[in-house]
Amino acid sequence: MNPHTGPHVLMAGLAFGESPRWRDGRLWFADWGTHEIMTVDDDGEGTMVAQVDSFPFSFDWLLDGRMLISSGTDHALLSLESRTSLSVYADLKAISDKAWNEIVVASNGNAYVNSIGFDMDRDEDSDRGLIAVVSPDGQARQVADRLHFPNGMAITADGSTLIVAESYGNKLTAFDIEQNGDLSGQRTWADLGDGSPDGICLDAEGAVWYADVPNRRCVRVEEGGKVLHTIDVDRGCFGCMLGGPDGRTLYLMAAEWPTAMTEGSRTGRVLTAKAPAPHAGRP
Repeated sequence: MNPHTGPHVLMAGLAFGESPRWRDGRLWFADWGTHEIMTVDDDGEGTMVAQVDSFPFSFDWLLDGRMLISSGTDHALLSLESRTSLSVYADLKAISDKAWNEIVVASNGNAYVNSIGFDMDRDEDSDRGLIAVVSPDGQARQVADRLHFPNGMAITADGSTLIVAESYGNKLTAFDIEQNGDLSGQRTWADLGDGSPDGICLDAEGAVWYADVPNRRCVRVEEGGKVLHTIDVDRGCFGCMLGGPDGRTLYLMAAEWPTAMTEGSRTGRVLTAKAPAPHAGRP
């Protein structure tokens, strides 16, 4: 990758793009500012897919094709029935009444969802984050805790490992996925130094791309923390996803920070860059 070739703008005028996913030949993402799930095609044309009255929220798909949405406002997982109709798939309030954030669905239908576990507007310890697993019958249970603001999550292609970004821990943390859905063997997958990881995705060479808001970049690292590639952007980078016809297009969700939290802000963009290895794993 040529470090002098910056990412290209595919779509502009978003409020606060997050949670990018590649599916059915399109990029899907959440706009937290407008409470919409959108798709964008290769020509930069956007389509609104669903309205979600929540902040934050993220999404993935169940094995039967239904979209599953983590709702921070409702403290629940919701299934999308129509553009404006959502039903409760799993109630998460008993596990945590704090904001629920990112989600990834495993190949067996188990959904992993995380909560930051604290109130960002209060002076509280930030190591209260947790991960819950929701089985296909809608039963939820906690499977990890003591995380420093868990954010993006990904599952390796062989289904054996879940990797989570700890935004306030400056690291990527890995867990072994047990047959019953439990998580074990918690360990630091990569120490990121001053890196503050948000959304993440995996590639076929076993590396992780992570989006970094305060450092305005997207970084590719291998296990252990060695930096392989860095893409600098001119605003905060919130999410990343590999996709495109050959899986080698890296999509970046970027917006001015903290301006993106301001009502009416439209600094959000979808950026693209070419990646050295194609997408792997989930999401």
